[in-house]
Formats: sequence, structure tokens, C-alpha cells
Amino acid sequence: MTKHSGPPGQPDQPQPAERDAWLSVSARKNRRRRVVLADPRGRGRVLRTIIELEEQTSVGEKLIRDLIRTQLRTGLVLGGGTLLLLALLPLVFYLLPWLAEVEFLGVRLPWLLLGLLPFPLCYGVGYAYRRFAERHEQDFVSSVDR
Repeated sequence: MTKHSGPPGQPDQPQPAERDAWLSVSARKNRRRRVVLADPRGRGRVLRTIIELEEQTSVGEKLIRDLIRTQLRTGLVLGGGTLLLLALLPLVFYLLPWLAEVEFLGVRLPWLLLGLLPFPLCYGVGYAYRRFAERHEQDFVSSVDR
């Protein structure tokens, strides 16, 4: 009888220490695995779109034209809104003369608003435009990658 033999009629069982050693050896063995890198159906469409962009075909030109149009629309809306807001300030002070008499720290409100408001306003509009432009570009890249 070997040391692995158990009672008669039962299969041989390895000792716990030998079993742990055997498991660690079998765990180290390379096992076959199937590796899927990408979905083969969508990859061809992405490559075709990238090639159309690089070769400047009509489809690629339309995609880029749409991106430029979106960027231009965003710039015009933000710039127009800023210009409208700054242009309306003198009109508000002309139509509401009592508002022009309000003083803050010894300086009249129109001077404060017309002298200080444009700087943080333009900075904020520039920051917002950059965020919108990045979002539009991300949307463009994701539509090309689909």
C-alpha cells in the first residue's frame, strides 16, 4: 500500500501538503485562453471614417465642416451674448437715471460696472468657450470612433 492509499474501495487522496504543492504547480502552468482585442465588426467602419478624414473625401469634409460650424455657432452665441450684455449697460443707465446715482465705496455704479465687469466677464466667457470647444471635439472623436 502507498502512502496515498486510503481505506480499501476509496480512491487515492494526496496528503494536504502534497496537494497544496501540486495545486501551486498546476496553477503556474500556462493554460490556453482566448483573447479578444476588439470587436471586428466595428473596427472596419472606424478605419474607413479615419481614412475618409485623412484623404479629405466628401464624407470627411462634411464631418469637419460640421465640427467647424458647431464651433463657430458656439463662438458667435457666446461672443454675441457678451457684446449684448456690455452694450446694454449704458442703455440701462440712460433709461434708469436713479441707478446711475448709486455709489459704492465712493465710486458711482456705472463706472464700476463698465470699468470692472468686462474683465471677469470676458475671462468667464473664454473659459466657457474652451469647455464647449473641448466637448464638441470629444463628440466629434467619439462619432468617428463609432
